[in-house]
Amino acid sequence: MAQDDQQLLSAVPRLRRYARALVRNREDADDLVQDTLERAWTKSGLWRGVADMRAWLFSTMHNLHVDGLRRPQLATVALDDATPESPVAATHSERLEVLDLQAALALLPDAQKEVLLLVALEDMAYADIATTLDIPIGTVMSRLSRGRERLRTLMEGRAEPVHLKVVK
Repeated sequence: MAQDDQQLLSAVPRLRRYARALVRNREDADDLVQDTLERAWTKSGLWRGVADMRAWLFSTMHNLHVDGLRRPQLATVALDDATPESPVAATHSERLEVLDLQAALALLPDAQKEVLLLVALEDMAYADIATTLDIPIGTVMSRLSRGRERLRTLMEGRAEPVHLKVVK
């Protein structure tokens, strides 16, 4: 198997994890990963110029996700909500903490959530995130800082500060 093919296959678990965190639905996440891999495969001629395939794949996934958010969605109904996603049963308090974290993440702006997930779940370097999202590294650090603080505020149940605008 070619080295590029091996790199592509080795990135699949990380792509799935990031996709699940982004879309919060297993089926949609699998669709996003499949679309990402399909795009990568059809653009395989570009692999030669890519220094870090992982960052390139995450960038492709990010762009597909943003494109999907811009497209109007069809109304669907989930048929199997009872299927557990984790093979190990969590305790009641752990399950509540995860639900609280999930709810808090959903309240974050998408820009902050994307950076936070890439750092926390994928352990990506700031430079790689900047390349993946096509933003300056300073913006990555700023979004991460604001996202962490907002998430901490939400998880601790503190009231968020009210920012008043001065009108003359």
